[in-house]
Amino acid sequence: MPKLPDTPVSERKSTALSLGLRTDETSTELVVEHTGDPLTLMTRLAGSGLFGDYVVYERPDSYTFAGGVLGEVVLDAGTVHTRWPGAAPVSRPWRGNAAAALREAFAAAPPGWNAYGWVAFEFAAPAPSGRLAHLVVPRVEVRTGEGAARVTGTDPAETARVAALLAEPGAAPAGLPDPVDVRVGGEEYRARVARAVEEIRAGLYQKVIVSRRLDVPFPVDVVATYARGRGANTPARSFLLDLGGFQATGFSPEVLASVDRSGRVMTQPLAGTRAFGSGGEADARTRRELETDPKEIFEHAVSVRSSQDELYGVCEPGTVGVTGFMTVKERGSVQHLGSTVSGVLAPGRSCWDALDALFPGVTASGIPKPEAIEAIGRLEEPRGLYAGAVVAVSEDGALDSALVLRALYRLDGRAWLRAGAGIVSGSTPEREYEETCEKLSSIAPHVVPLP
Repeated sequence: MPKLPDTPVSERKSTALSLGLRTDETSTELVVEHTGDPLTLMTRLAGSGLFGDYVVYERPDSYTFAGGVLGEVVLDAGTVHTRWPGAAPVSRPWRGNAAAALREAFAAAPPGWNAYGWVAFEFAAPAPSGRLAHLVVPRVEVRTGEGAARVTGTDPAETARVAALLAEPGAAPAGLPDPVDVRVGGEEYRARVARAVEEIRAGLYQKVIVSRRLDVPFPVDVVATYARGRGANTPARSFLLDLGGFQATGFSPEVLASVDRSGRVMTQPLAGTRAFGSGGEADARTRRELETDPKEIFEHAVSVRSSQDELYGVCEPGTVGVTGFMTVKERGSVQHLGSTVSGVLAPGRSCWDALDALFPGVTASGIPKPEAIEAIGRLEEPRGLYAGAVVAVSEDGALDSALVLRALYRLDGRAWLRAGAGIVSGSTPEREYEETCEKLSSIAPHVVPLP
């Protein structure tokens, strides 16, 4: 990356804008050196008001900001809506496989596209309803590296405005959180857990995740909540989005599906949970409990086996394997048993097939997955984005998706949290309720009210 001359901060903005790397008929690219951390840059862009729609997506060692809408795919139950540059918006019916509907919709996208957005849990339901997915190809994309950010945009003036904003020094205050009480609704949730245990013992299914919703009793500043919450969490992925007026932010503990351009696919199921963050002997004690509890070990083992079976269906024979089996992963206020399952996609298979095979995450649905999804439809209200995925996908076949847990959601002025627990035959309602409290504590203490 080019290095800025040693100039005063007040002059740095104009100097940064002189670092144009490429300008052609379709895009302008700039590199901006910065002194702030990438999280500061992302929240600055999200809170700037420059873009009505945006997605922030964090992967290890990098953040991406996708701002504005160049193209768009919205999947509703029964209808897919597409909007591409130079063409009139199109709405057409679809039936059958939701992932195939998305793949067909992106066949008309402009060359070299990258898309970002979300997929609802009901994307995999046998009779889905409501909005199932919303993905956009952005007008402006910002990718952060060590000490520099690369800005690519379709409009030179807009690209320059974004670069100027990034070059400004300082960080905006994140606001003070107002912690949300997680210990409400216990009686109703424990009753649903007891019902699930009865159904498991009756042989209807082997495992199911039962969740509960927790409404936030005040208007929420979602961007500030992301800034506060990210500082207190150690996610596998994090995200912040505002698409079509729906806002969400979260600190995903788990990669649902990651596919590189060569076709190698990976998933990281986490199952088995204990509290974390008390420090010292308390954390060591709960870790020992986690590693030796038969219920937690069983829950994890069957989840890993299910992920293997799903990859067998889309990967070349002999390529599916497990690494790091049952390793403890520390994720904010909780610790989990985690494993990595990977393989190589078979000829003719794509990243959409991998997403379809692994979605929804076994650790947020259950085993067998069809029966668990059916049970969730009876035991809960529609989930929407909870236990769905935030997705980044590219024309070259690469895809990365984070399981949406430890998140806050906001629509029409109302905000809520949600958490669940994996129910097996050995589950007890009190312990599973406690587990939801532990998981909610990854985000509930960091919710920031609107000023």
